[in-house]
Amino acid sequence: MEEVKLWRDKRERDMYDSFADLYAIIKTTEKLEKAYVRDLVPSAEYEAECLKLIAQFRTLHSALRGAVPSLDRFADAYRLDAPAAINRLFVSGVPATVEHRAAAASSGNLSASTAAVAECVQHFITAMDSVKLNMVAVDQVHPLLSDLSTSLAKLGNGLLPPDFEGRTKVRDWLAQLAKMGAAEELTEQQARQLNFDLESSYSAFMAALPNAGS
Repeated sequence: MEEVKLWRDKRERDMYDSFADLYAIIKTTEKLEKAYVRDLVPSAEYEAECLKLIAQFRTLHSALRGAVPSLDRFADAYRLDAPAAINRLFVSGVPATVEHRAAAASSGNLSASTAAVAECVQHFITAMDSVKLNMVAVDQVHPLLSDLSTSLAKLGNGLLPPDFEGRTKVRDWLAQLAKMGAAEELTEQQARQLNFDLESSYSAFMAALPNAGS
């Protein structure tokens, strides 16, 4: 009997491998969400794992944007019953614990506050992923940091302290990039420093959000 192959070339094989990775991320997120709701996993562990899954999903989904235009259609095609995962990965974009902290800090529009926090988280993750993938040309880095700076400014001082260091670091990097040509690239040392500044600012951002019970 002739062997039946799912792919015709390496490109198709890589695509199906990516489909398998996306499937696994969605399934894992669904299980994690259920475990959190049932209080089977500590909040800190849930948040760390959820952030990792969201980052992996965003990177993979961007690469598959042409092949997977709709996550709902992907779930239907592969018989994935994962409504909690789709909401967390695609709709919310942040862990439930972050949503709770945004709710605790917000005295105004809750949905707007949560959306602003989610936007900041997504821009932080996108910028950090890009640097790690060595996308360090000025015309690649500057738009990402500009988006991050804008999203941080939207939060105002309601959720973050007035002297939040992340705002200052991002502004400093934007000023430095403005002095360089669009085609110039950050040196290895500069890229390492930018990654360090982004990671430390992100950690400070998450720590600045109050606990839901505070």
